[in-house]
Amino acid sequence: MWEKELDIAKKAAVEAGREILRIYNEHTDLQVEYKEGNSPLTIADKASNAIIVEALRREFPDYAILSEEEKDNRKRLNNDLCFVVDPLDGTKEFLKRNGQFTVNIALAYRHESVMGVIYVPVTGDLYYASRNDGAYLEDSAGQVTRLHVSDCTEIPDFRVVMSSSHGCKEMEELIEKYQFKNLVKIGSSLKGCLVARGDAEIYYRHNPTMEWDTAAMQCIVEEAGGIFRQMDNTPMLYNREDSLNAKGFYILNRIENLL
Repeated sequence: MWEKELDIAKKAAVEAGREILRIYNEHTDLQVEYKEGNSPLTIADKASNAIIVEALRREFPDYAILSEEEKDNRKRLNNDLCFVVDPLDGTKEFLKRNGQFTVNIALAYRHESVMGVIYVPVTGDLYYASRNDGAYLEDSAGQVTRLHVSDCTEIPDFRVVMSSSHGCKEMEELIEKYQFKNLVKIGSSLKGCLVARGDAEIYYRHNPTMEWDTAAMQCIVEEAGGIFRQMDNTPMLYNREDSLNAKGFYILNRIENLL
């Protein structure tokens, strides 16, 4: 149902990611600014945003766009269709030059994430999904693999994904309570991708995030068979008046693994 939207989003994400990578490799001065909340903004964020927004507006002029790097137009609230965009997810990882950053493009239809694209500029991996059509990974060689979450339900064997840059007391308490040993620290929406591809079982995020941090990741996780919910077990919705994901969220490979 969302074939054209997915195709355009994939192309835009790859084009934006290549420009991010060019800046990453060629620029020593990334011209960092700091937005409200002390989050960093670089020339790569701006360049990626320009590429993505131009492509989406050209192909889908009647759709709304909510992007981290665009001034919010509240008219989007009256539109059933809204692209949710993070032009450079993991700017802190970008500045650390650890490769753990992504380009995220999602489509929300009537507040639900129905399409998601995540591109990893450093590896060339392209994760994508659309509602009822499954989740996939296309690697830099063009090989496409369908994604499935793992079947693991044994707590001692859980591989737990954690943020590289945003630690929290609640997560530390969870690790201590269950004596988790297999901890994976990684940046950006790559955390959700690890669960979707079966390389991790749980990811709990207690700290607030924004709609553009989670929209693409949610669709990919769910289409791979995973569970994505807010911490109070309610669904995460998009194209909201307040774009802050204030309740936190969790990602699981199986609902029986809810802790």
